Amino acid sequence: MRKALRWLLTLTVLIGTLSTAGAATAAEPEATGTTSTTGTTTDIKDQLLAIPGMSLIEEKPYTGYRFFVLDYTQPVDHRHPSEGTFQQRITVLHKDVSRPTVFYTGGYNVSTNPGRREPTQIVDGNQVSMEYRFFTPSRPAPADWSKLDIWQAASDQHRVFKALKQIYTKKWISTGGSKGGMTATYYERFHPRDMDGVVAYVAPNDVVNDEDSAYDRFLTTVGTKECRDRLNAVQREALVRREALEKKYAAYAAENGYTFDTIGSLDRAYEAVVLDYVWGFWQYSLLSDCDSVPADAKTATDDDIWTSVDTISGFSAYTDQGLETYTPYYYQAGTQLGAPTIHFPHIEKKYIRYGYQPPRNFVPRSIPMRFQPFAMRDVDTWVQHNARRMLFVYGQNDPWGAEPFRLGKGAKDSYVFTAPGLNHRADVAGLVPAQKALATARILQWAGVASASVQADPSSARPLARFDAKLDRRDVEREPVLRP
Repeated sequence: MRKALRWLLTLTVLIGTLSTAGAATAAEPEATGTTSTTGTTTDIKDQLLAIPGMSLIEEKPYTGYRFFVLDYTQPVDHRHPSEGTFQQRITVLHKDVSRPTVFYTGGYNVSTNPGRREPTQIVDGNQVSMEYRFFTPSRPAPADWSKLDIWQAASDQHRVFKALKQIYTKKWISTGGSKGGMTATYYERFHPRDMDGVVAYVAPNDVVNDEDSAYDRFLTTVGTKECRDRLNAVQREALVRREALEKKYAAYAAENGYTFDTIGSLDRAYEAVVLDYVWGFWQYSLLSDCDSVPADAKTATDDDIWTSVDTISGFSAYTDQGLETYTPYYYQAGTQLGAPTIHFPHIEKKYIRYGYQPPRNFVPRSIPMRFQPFAMRDVDTWVQHNARRMLFVYGQNDPWGAEPFRLGKGAKDSYVFTAPGLNHRADVAGLVPAQKALATARILQWAGVASASVQADPSSARPLARFDAKLDRRDVEREPVLRP
């Protein structure tokens, strides 16, 4: 699951339809700035750099937009802002100050190339993307890891929003996928007056960290029995052939300079990768991909077993080099977010030495960790009773959806939808037609750009911007199996 979690790193979603409402599209020749009362236009770059603490790293051209990579000075501790600062990486995909703005958080590193998230295409707006604190280069030096928590991260977003709202004065919608969907949700919990709507994709909700039976139940019913049996057999066979395949692993590690100090040994890393295999398949593969899994694990060659596990779980995942990038995620999983623990009834106990290892095993021992069981309970309770204009989208075959956010009687204008047959890449475009139209209509309404026809008939709702094959690319920033 670490790779599934690692792979989680966010989803880039898109829709290839054109608005029937005749709204402005991404094909506009030039992005604009703000016009003053004297009729002069201030360049958007100048406006951004006029914000105290904002500095330009680079500007990259893209037709119809201006794209800026920026650093923004943030307090290390928002409760005590005088006690040090760090530079947080953000990007701005600027279209026009007269358009709504989407605030995207992936929960990990931020891409420094232009890209548009599904809600941005739907509303044909601007997009602000923020790197999560403690992911490099947005890490304080020295790093006080006690300042890495969901409240501090939400406060980062709050400050970015307040700074940019002076320029982008229209409606704002926050969004993110996986850990980014969690991040958008936590931001709403702590600053419910900032955003005009929230679109959270495939956001895990591990309310009680020690109660994970929902994941076990999910894995016994997902897909088809034939596919589950294939996957289970390959996973078991990889442990039966542990000695031979660990020799291959040792050679692979030596060739690539991989080490295993954090997790403790190559043997621990090997088992962790193998135990991620089934979860990792369902997180990022479709039922139709089962044809790529060896049909008879017992007669498959060692190379066949190795290749299948490496393709899905990744043998580099639990090396020191593979873990280093995701140290902030594993730290949060072990202190607030929680992490799944699953069981393997199809594998005899004699083949499993360590079981599903906790996040503590993936963080250097020099970094202290203490789990806070109240953190997720607080967010879950708040969402159930206070959600306003929130949309949660899940994939039917995504293991992370086994513990979703749910809405209670106190929720208003909020929805939880599940895309049939989809995985951790689920999006609004993959919903059944009625839910797709409703979700699109609500996003347009929250952003203040729903036409009269859409307000009268939500079934007519369509994204306002044309699909752009480069800007709306479907590739996902992969997160580890154990990363949401």
